[in-house]
Formats: sequence, C-alpha cells, structure tokens
Amino acid sequence: MQVSITGHHVEVTEALKAYVDEKISKIKRHFDNVVDVHVILTVEKLEQKAEAAVQISGAKLYAEDVQEDMYAAIDSMVDKLDRQIVKHKEKNQNHR
Repeated sequence: MQVSITGHHVEVTEALKAYVDEKISKIKRHFDNVVDVHVILTVEKLEQKAEAAVQISGAKLYAEDVQEDMYAAIDSMVDKLDRQIVKHKEKNQNHR
C-alpha cells in the first residue's frame, strides 16, 4: 500500500504524517487489496479539510470532511472511507 500525503496552504509535519498513517492502517485491517492512498490536507481560513482517494482492486473510493480541527477532519474522513470499504467488500462477497 502506497500512501502519499500533500498539503494545500499547510505544511505537512511529521506529526500529521504519522497521524494519517496510523489512521489509514485501520483501512488496511479491513481490506487487504488496497493499492494506493492519496491524502490531501487543506486549510482555508477557519476550515480544515481532509480528503482522500483510495485505489483498491476493482474500484476507486473518495471521501472528504471539513472540520475546525485538522485531526478531527482526518478522523471522520477515515471513518467515511472505512464504511465505504466495508460496503465494497460485502458487495464483492455477495456477488461471488
């Protein structure tokens, strides 16, 4: 799994990278075929935005979230991705 993290109008510190890696590992736990994860962290005035595009075998999933705190935005964005991946996994199992 390849994780790339970029920042728009924000410097991506080691603490943010470590936090994102820790949270993204939760996704890996539910689904083994995760190929690529691209996370974009953005700051616009008082809004902290976290968005991610996940390439898995058979689909590309996208989630974003806007909060006042970057860490809270990352948390809820990963929760959204996690729900999408579980749904995709169940859909694949039901069809086969």
